[in-house]
Amino acid sequence: MTIAFIINDITKEQAAYTTTHLAWAAYKMGHQIFMVGVGDLSYSHDGHLSMRANTAGNRKYKTAATFLKAIQASELTRISSENLDVIFLRNDPSQDINKRNWAQNAPYIFGQIALQDGVIVVNSPEKLSDAINKMYFQHFPKVLRPETIITRDAKEIEDFFENQNQKIILKPLQGSGGKNVFLVNKKNRMNLSQIIEAISRDGYIIAQEYLPEATHGDIRLFLMNGIPLKVDDKYAAIRRVNKADDIRSNLSAGGSTKKVKITDEILSLARVLRPKLVKDGMFLVGIDIVGNKLMEVNVFSPGTMSYMNKLYQVDFCEKVINALEKKKTYKELYGNSIDNNTIATM
Repeated sequence: MTIAFIINDITKEQAAYTTTHLAWAAYKMGHQIFMVGVGDLSYSHDGHLSMRANTAGNRKYKTAATFLKAIQASELTRISSENLDVIFLRNDPSQDINKRNWAQNAPYIFGQIALQDGVIVVNSPEKLSDAINKMYFQHFPKVLRPETIITRDAKEIEDFFENQNQKIILKPLQGSGGKNVFLVNKKNRMNLSQIIEAISRDGYIIAQEYLPEATHGDIRLFLMNGIPLKVDDKYAAIRRVNKADDIRSNLSAGGSTKKVKITDEILSLARVLRPKLVKDGMFLVGIDIVGNKLMEVNVFSPGTMSYMNKLYQVDFCEKVINALEKKKTYKELYGNSIDNNTIATM
């Protein structure tokens, strides 16, 4: 199987990233892998998706770090969608906000070109375009979500603050990694206007009810084909615990990790999510849970899988690649009689 992983920038990829571990797992399983930065995509004169890609040499790598180092040091080679089985879209559009705005949507546009060559593209490029900001989250059932408004109107946010007993979370509509996430309460009420102004510089603001359970961090759970990812009796899940005096549990913001027990309540929540994820062709997603509420559905490049591998001493990445192998078999058997969104979540 030949797989191209689309990422933001090969020079900024890190050994702990989930994408690196997915690529390494595929390589160890005997598949040919390529890593492609968003800026190295192009539409060729013959109507195919063309890419300048880095790849690993034909040798064994003991660690993800040495594997990635070899890829980063490799010479660029040009590949075409004609010669690929799978394109795995793993760029994070929020990383390009106000830096490379042209790069945010590019992989999903180019990914649709690859579909014409019969390439399996996951997650669905059409639906990833729809999910470019957190508004996508609002299309899931209301019972799963905290009370939320999305606006640029300061007065509306101030009213919401009062209605929520003067304790809310504010964050940008576009973004990730815990950047510009604020807890506003009675103690820092005088800073509300400044916080609104700071976040609104980059667009719309999400104002969300505060969930007391957030003091214990959140749970990141991977869903594959709309179902919780599991190896043996171990779920691909982790509790991310925030630093003292910091509401953000993101690892990039200094959060730590520990094992978590997946309850029937969490599994029930995941089941409610499944119909839309399957309909939208979302093969691999990470969901963030606080208490009995869903805080986010990360459909672009959910991380922490390498931490899960280490904590539970299993390889969740290998299971993901196994699923892609099955999709390739389905594609060979059914051709274009089954659409990409269906194949993506079979």
